[in-house]
Amino acid sequence: MLNIVLVEPEIPQNCGNIARTCAATGSVLHLIRPLGFDISEKAVRRAGLDYWHLVDVRVYDGLDDFFRKNQVDQMWCLSTKAPRSYVEAEYRDGCYLLFGKETKGLPEDFLEAHRDQCVRIPMRSEARSLNLSNAVAITAFEALRQLSFPGLQDFGKMRSV
Repeated sequence: MLNIVLVEPEIPQNCGNIARTCAATGSVLHLIRPLGFDISEKAVRRAGLDYWHLVDVRVYDGLDDFFRKNQVDQMWCLSTKAPRSYVEAEYRDGCYLLFGKETKGLPEDFLEAHRDQCVRIPMRSEARSLNLSNAVAITAFEALRQLSFPGLQDFGKMRSV
């Protein structure tokens, strides 16, 4: 199992895409306020997120609240500023993958305090960053690959010819 942590996410469509990734992988979605959107049952239903019931969503009032309520044995902080690639990390079952808000990323002081746990997705220097939901999917599936895709279907249903 993985834990996907979004710190102050701003864009509802990104959160919806990330929730779908969590539903497909059995990952827990942790949302740290303030949120840039409404996740009430009414809002989720209106958005047509028919997979929302498959996601274990937990909401916190800030990073301090998150760390107070969770025993984080391993975490990886994703940042375009990180010194090493996400594929160099060794992901363990139950690890936490932290992602910052779309406009600013994770707080600079937080990144500095956890420098050894910071990783990035390699990309061209001219590109500012990837879309948040893409970054989550890329990192989550690398972690799951390293863990041999626990509990996930590893075959397709293509018809025989």
